[in-house]
Amino acid sequence: MADDSLTGAWQFWIDRGGTFTDVVARAPDGGIKTLKLLSENPGRYDDAAIAGVRRLLGLTENDSLPTAQVTAIKMGTTVATNALLTRSGEPTLLATTRGFGDALVIGYQNRPKLFARKIEKTAPLYREVIEIDERLAADGSVVTALDLTQSEAALRRAYESGLRSVAIALMHAWREPAHELVLGALAKKIGFTQITLSHEVNPAIKLVLRAETTVADAYLTPVVKRYVAQVSKPASSIPLFFMQSNGGLTDAQSFRGRDAVLSGPAGGIVGAVAAAKRAGLSPVVTFDMGGTSTDVAWFDGVYERADQSTLAGVRVRAPMLAIHTVAAGGGSILKLENGRLRAGPESAGADPGPASYRRGGPLTVTDANVILGRIQPDFFPHVFGPNGDQPLDPVPAARAFEALAAQMHIESGGADKPGAKRELCGADIAEGFLAVAVENMAHAIKHVSIARGHDVTKAALVAFGGAGGQHACKVAEALGIERVLIHPLAGVLSAFGIGQADLLVVGTAPIERTLDDALIPDLRAALDELEKQARTNLAQSPVQPAQVRLTKIVNVKIDGSDTALPITFGTAADVRAAFVALHKKTFGFEPASTQLIVESVRLEAAGEMATPALAAPATGRAPAPPVAQVQLWVERRFREAPAYRRSELAAGQCIDGPALVIEDGATTVIDAGWSGTFSAAGDLLLERAAASKTAVSDAEAAPIALDPIKLEIFDSLFMAIAEEMGVVLANTAHSVNIKERLDFSCAIFDADARLVANAPHMPVHLGSMDETVMAVVKAHSDKSGLPAFRAGDAFVHNAPYNGGTHLPDVTVVLPVFSNESFDASSEKPPNQPIAYVAARGHHADIGGISPGSMPPFSHTIDEEGVLFDALRLVQGGRFLEAEIRNHLATGRWPARNPDQNLRDLKAQLAACSKGAADLARAAQAHGLATLTAYMGFVQDNAER
Repeated sequence: MADDSLTGAWQFWIDRGGTFTDVVARAPDGGIKTLKLLSENPGRYDDAAIAGVRRLLGLTENDSLPTAQVTAIKMGTTVATNALLTRSGEPTLLATTRGFGDALVIGYQNRPKLFARKIEKTAPLYREVIEIDERLAADGSVVTALDLTQSEAALRRAYESGLRSVAIALMHAWREPAHELVLGALAKKIGFTQITLSHEVNPAIKLVLRAETTVADAYLTPVVKRYVAQVSKPASSIPLFFMQSNGGLTDAQSFRGRDAVLSGPAGGIVGAVAAAKRAGLSPVVTFDMGGTSTDVAWFDGVYERADQSTLAGVRVRAPMLAIHTVAAGGGSILKLENGRLRAGPESAGADPGPASYRRGGPLTVTDANVILGRIQPDFFPHVFGPNGDQPLDPVPAARAFEALAAQMHIESGGADKPGAKRELCGADIAEGFLAVAVENMAHAIKHVSIARGHDVTKAALVAFGGAGGQHACKVAEALGIERVLIHPLAGVLSAFGIGQADLLVVGTAPIERTLDDALIPDLRAALDELEKQARTNLAQSPVQPAQVRLTKIVNVKIDGSDTALPITFGTAADVRAAFVALHKKTFGFEPASTQLIVESVRLEAAGEMATPALAAPATGRAPAPPVAQVQLWVERRFREAPAYRRSELAAGQCIDGPALVIEDGATTVIDAGWSGTFSAAGDLLLERAAASKTAVSDAEAAPIALDPIKLEIFDSLFMAIAEEMGVVLANTAHSVNIKERLDFSCAIFDADARLVANAPHMPVHLGSMDETVMAVVKAHSDKSGLPAFRAGDAFVHNAPYNGGTHLPDVTVVLPVFSNESFDASSEKPPNQPIAYVAARGHHADIGGISPGSMPPFSHTIDEEGVLFDALRLVQGGRFLEAEIRNHLATGRWPARNPDQNLRDLKAQLAACSKGAADLARAAQAHGLATLTAYMGFVQDNAER
């Protein structure tokens, strides 16, 4: 909310990153000043944030801050993130219920690195653990009374060993916190200075995740508070606020560890949303590309939130913005492996940095941009070389790319052919690597958009960060996005966003009850109590009660599922209807059960802070001419392109691509087929020309030749589709085996049922799923061997004698069809699938002589359970529920919980439907013949 009454006062918005600290200052005249400092610079200043404030105010390092002239300092910081990464948090004690001392070591049964032969588990954050003699039942009743004598003795021993931080997480404390409260008071009496109770930081069911969050908070909060004290000391009279992972500010004294892990990236999202709102764009994808990684998020009127995140192997459950990060940045290392172009995930970092940094570093995405002319050394900071005053050196990068081109020529067999000329030069290879990196970033955006049911083609891309503008047009093209926004403060947008954020208090309360009309008054009472607490927290802030916006959410899930969806609070009928609609949008089908559970309620109280109005940029100038003509690689050749300085552009000036726009610390590339318009507000809006939106055709009769650059792109595409299938399956499955143990696999097969891509889900499934698909195809083919099924058919299979493994491993197979016409020369009739997708899941029970899977004393197959031998699951789009339920009841030992089997089968079908839709979309985007050809090329490369 702009407030002109604040004219004459300074505000400082600061993002303290791991390498650089960005400072944005709003001066008394409404102008904006920016500054970048190294976050750590011993001997020069004690704290980068305060040093930045002093420099922008024209003060020396020893001068006191003029507190009367500064209305607020708002900060985001990575101190909590760095403490997790370096394991430098506060030594912490975990106190938990007797018998559960090793619960966090055991954790869940998911395997982050499935194919690692040497398993290295992440060490727990706590230093010691004590088990408390107590136990509550699931309903909160006392099973074993709390033993105060034993508890005090155990806590004192830990205190005497030097521990001062304790995390207390007891069984079922989310339901009844009495024992935790008593232990907390006891720990305070003994002298512990940091006491974190699980029912306060994470009042939710599931001991492991609740305890992990509690430990993380106890481990990080002392680190955060020490940093707050460091910043507060020289700014003691200045209002100080910190950015939380949930996208809102909190006062310095309320800032705690669990809310700090995404502090900086959250500021970037808020800044991007503020920029989009000012430009009138919605929905938007935020695209923050830095040196090491890229952060993306989706916004369509409301911030999308997640309730947990994993960083450095540590799970933290707390309200936070739904930010997806991929290891693709300007420093991502480029390499050629087995004929494939790989970009990342390793990074060259700041030292030695990219090859062009004059430190002998490896090839990186930045080097590719230098070689292609997308980064111009003359317009890049001259901070390299022994004295830190030389420009980028493109020569080492050019030599390395030419060497890779020669290597690729040899590996493709060209060197063995008399007179064979090398088809690719170094610039071709650099462009190929850039395309691979773009595909990686596009996949990250699909994760927050398409995977959640959003139409990304309707969105605008808000690009920022040091490398965002260099890749924005290409990323947008890969996604079908037609508009890109580059804010005037794109290089420091995270700091700018921190300045635009509201004060935010988020409260949650567990419910875990069936949704019906009788529950609504209780939900309203719980939300009213959370509102009371939130308003109390905001009472001491500068926010007026009338400026507080309330959002009331109920988190709803299907009975037996762990995936809750956020629904706006209302009547039971309204909540149910909204849940069904959101479930269908997110997962592609309506929920399998009508019984819904309200997991929890959440209240968000956002207090609008007075944000000074920004001075408008100067207008009325004549259109600025280019400052230089540069060589830019376009359509496999270098051509001359203009370069403009952004600070010289006039309002309304339009620039057709290809062109460069240069500003301090960043370069924006306007690619061919795009144009950029400079607005009166200082924004640069890039739009894709209609002529560049050409449809892909397979009309050419010439056979498709292998392009090693496209090989990596298609390989990544196929694997990404299989991985997204797994996301849908895990989110919609019912049994613990699939949704928590992740005992499933999703894969793509070509038209002949041969494996193309198997996501890294369950290794034991890798060698057998194609046999299952082939068995299904064979069972449903006519006498001539052609498939006798049509679009809308799906099958279920688990026969060990016919391509299966063991009976609990149930596979759903879905043929994929395309609406495109086949080539006239094709021998495949129009009704033959272009591919197959399959999802195999280990069902918790499939019948048999004993519950569970693989009874050790079985002698015949029916003693192990119910057999599916290429049985039809869906016909003409109709799920054959009655037939499958009847089949599960057959035999001497039928399935014990057919409802669970049916729900898991529907989840597997949803995963397959997701894969089929993505493959059909890829066929439309690239052409059916190209898609089919590269399935074969990927298989050939894997064989080599």
